[in-house]
Amino acid sequence: MTRTHTLTLPGVELVYDVRGPLPPADGRPALVMIGQPMTAEGFDALAAQFADRTVVTYDPRGLGRSVRTDGRSEHTPQQQADDLHHLIGALDAGPVDMFASSGGAVTALALVAAHPNDVVTLVAHEPPVNAVLPDAAAAERARAAFHEAYQARGAGAGMAAFITMTSWQGEFTDVYFAQPEPDPATFGLPTDDDGSRDDPLLSKNSWPVTDYRPDAAALTAAPTRIVIAVGEESTGTYTARTAVGTAHLLGQEATVFPSHHGGFLGGHAGYAGRPREFAAKLREVLATP
Repeated sequence: MTRTHTLTLPGVELVYDVRGPLPPADGRPALVMIGQPMTAEGFDALAAQFADRTVVTYDPRGLGRSVRTDGRSEHTPQQQADDLHHLIGALDAGPVDMFASSGGAVTALALVAAHPNDVVTLVAHEPPVNAVLPDAAAAERARAAFHEAYQARGAGAGMAAFITMTSWQGEFTDVYFAQPEPDPATFGLPTDDDGSRDDPLLSKNSWPVTDYRPDAAALTAAPTRIVIAVGEESTGTYTARTAVGTAHLLGQEATVFPSHHGGFLGGHAGYAGRPREFAAKLREVLATP
């Protein structure tokens, strides 16, 4: 059974879901699953594979059900890490295990750096941080290009440019920037413009996520066991390269997981992964001392 709760924090009503008892009946830590800008429902397929554990998911500040009251729109890892710190405290079940994907992995790194006693084991899956790339400036230019396409022609054009960026193999070279602008219809995306410009992925609202610089000293000093994960099908793409770069920053090799950036997803928006195999790997990693 899933129980939904609301945690009132300064500037937000933070909504989270708990599957299983608190404190966990078997003595293992609660398993918190987080993303960004993905909300809790994106973890349904993965959480279903952990019926033997207490699983917690949530909607980050300003996304999904977690309505902001602070009048702001930017999504910063530091603010979301503070929200998570308070959420873990509200669970009142001690430090947690955490699976964090994409921008959620960046939030989780910020959480461990600021509150190292909150997390026992963190599996950070493909954190998109430009600072660890040798072509960081070019990655920022590529990010600016999909934002500009979004501003000029709407969500379809912006998402087509985003997909082109995140599927590109290797560094962002002159060859990448010489490509013609992608046609949204090629990706099955709308070509019309609904006029909105507040998409958390395509606007500048989430730029603080990719601009985040992991604190290697704080992370390596933390008691948290940190595992940086990368999808086997992601090799050479932007988020695979940032995962490998983050792992190297922490003095480790990235741990290979099944599938791709969304490998834990079920039949999600045509981007299905392999959640059963993904969960098996996650169990193996969490059980490793």
